[in-house]
Amino acid sequence: MFDWSLPTHRRGFLARVAGGAAALGLTQLARPLELAAAPAQVPAKEDPAVTAWLGRLKGTHRLVYDAPGVNSGFPLAWSRVFYMTNNETGVPDSDMSVMVVLRHAAIPLSMVDAAWAKYKFGEFFKITDPKTNAPAVRNIFYRTAAGELPLPGMDIGDLLQTGVLFGACNMAIRFYSGALAKSTGANADDVRKDWLASVIPGIQVVPSGVWAVNRAQEHGCSYCFAG
Repeated sequence: MFDWSLPTHRRGFLARVAGGAAALGLTQLARPLELAAAPAQVPAKEDPAVTAWLGRLKGTHRLVYDAPGVNSGFPLAWSRVFYMTNNETGVPDSDMSVMVVLRHAAIPLSMVDAAWAKYKFGEFFKITDPKTNAPAVRNIFYRTAAGELPLPGMDIGDLLQTGVLFGACNMAIRFYSGALAKSTGANADDVRKDWLASVIPGIQVVPSGVWAVNRAQEHGCSYCFAG
């Protein structure tokens, strides 16, 4: 006697039925049975820190900026504008959320000045410091002086304090750190670990930028391309 409560017995029976259906030419029946007979796939466990980060999305008005490039800082300016104009139309900060996903060539925005200087991000990513008109050796959008940026409150530190959620693409960190290591003869794993350690406090490293954009939309965010 089979114990039909056991998944292995059910799968074995369904597999035999599917094989018989295929032999009789009943392909429309065979395929669903094959899928039912396949072993169940156990989903990978999500990082609790990332889960908690996504859980900070709140309010009626939710927006995710997809930033695959620095784009002169517009992902930051638009984040500030979203808050400003919602406030002007009567929406309190508590009823809105902004997420900025830094992926691809925007990844240096997620890192502290020391990494910019050490790895010459301005030269590597073609980012010019407007104060020197030379390749930036500092994060020109983080811990800036008053009046240095075109819009007050668009500094990454200010936005984090306001409640903007920033995600940094782990795949971009891996790819670009590897490319830089190859060009300089450094150890790729050492460079990658150093970049991860250089992420600005408060910014969440996510599996990939596109993963985060998708999850943000699943959590009720509207989408805005900001690259």
